[in-house]
Amino acid sequence: MFPKEMEWILESLFDGIYIADHRGVGVFVNCAYERITRIPRQRLLGKSMKQVVEEGIVSHSVTLQVMETGQSHTIRQRVETGKEILATGNPVFSTDGQLLWVVTNVRDISELSALYEELQSNKAELSKLQEESPTVISVSPCIKDVVKEVKRVAQTDSTVLLLGESGVGKEVFANLIHKNSPRAKQPFVKINCTAIPSGFLESELFGYESGSFTGARREGKPGLFEIADGGTIFLDEIGDMPLELQAKLLRVLQDYEFYRIGGTKPRKVDIRVISATNQDLSKKIKEKTFRADLYYRLNVVPIQIPPLRERQADIPVLAYHFLNQYNIQHQRNVGIDPQVIHVFQDYQWEGNVREIANLMERLVVTANETFIKETDLPPAMLQSGGFAAPMGLKRYLEEAEKKFLENALQEHQSMRRAARVIGIDQSTFVRKAKKYGINAK
Repeated sequence: MFPKEMEWILESLFDGIYIADHRGVGVFVNCAYERITRIPRQRLLGKSMKQVVEEGIVSHSVTLQVMETGQSHTIRQRVETGKEILATGNPVFSTDGQLLWVVTNVRDISELSALYEELQSNKAELSKLQEESPTVISVSPCIKDVVKEVKRVAQTDSTVLLLGESGVGKEVFANLIHKNSPRAKQPFVKINCTAIPSGFLESELFGYESGSFTGARREGKPGLFEIADGGTIFLDEIGDMPLELQAKLLRVLQDYEFYRIGGTKPRKVDIRVISATNQDLSKKIKEKTFRADLYYRLNVVPIQIPPLRERQADIPVLAYHFLNQYNIQHQRNVGIDPQVIHVFQDYQWEGNVREIANLMERLVVTANETFIKETDLPPAMLQSGGFAAPMGLKRYLEEAEKKFLENALQEHQSMRRAARVIGIDQSTFVRKAKKYGINAK
């Protein structure tokens, strides 16, 4: 049915391949399919997939689903040997739109089961960490070290500066410090220095007296420092605080007192200050956009939070955490292909935990199948992770052929020897190598 050369390519693939004709009758099975399912190809070839299901060889058929709908499908499938596999079926049509074949590739999801087992083995450790703070989701040693440091620092009233890229969870750790401190039952007040317009930031921080400016409340208004009295105030994105307000903040940190706008009476506060930034404050000091004296006041206990790309063990943990969270929130029941986790682990995650949370919500909401697959991921993620973007059967086979020829040439060092070993003419090898841009070294 297939040219010998095509069979070589299909046999070289790591994924299991099963091909049925337009009637659903098995016409090709590669050795990887036999290895993954432990089912000899003789039990599948020449049989209709309906018969294969009736005999209990497979639990249900993706081939039949594709034949019924004319569209690609992915299912979890159990075979009679007890193996559980992920099967993706794709239709192949003729130029006039007639179904020719259904090509199914299968993957052993024991890897996914192993990942679940790994997560289960970390469950006790993770539960303990979540009891201390329900918002910290991590099994990475570097994050556990940060949590230990945070717990030690929390028992004091020292000023803390949290450092790390955007999205690493600086607010989470600020909250963790507060919850583990003697001030835990007092207010925790967060101020995002970039979210409040600079013209309003002073009045938000320090409040104002009655009649201090047009539009002011008649009774005046307490600032966030007053509201936080007795508790903790968290100054997020401190590197973006306007220079003129930095001097007033410095006074608060030195004397723990301030004046409301329009006020003449100093107000004392008892607060613990935590600040955070993703900027290089020492560079901003040289640029004269951040006060050196304020920096030294804030930088009493600096805590660096590592980015997600340095916490590889946390990537699958976070992916499954957010998968579960958004399945519940959006009333979905979506799984995830193990290959997607591999893509995740090759990705740089410049937006860190915030980015993976947002992506998982998007995938849960938009997934058309019961499994999130590589084809559901943003193209930029596939390209950056070194994985091919979604492709048709022709392109898929061409990519496989190219890789097959490259491997043969690398192993046998010359096109002549490589052609002889894989069973094609040297002229054919040369022609195909030219097509794919493969050069002999």
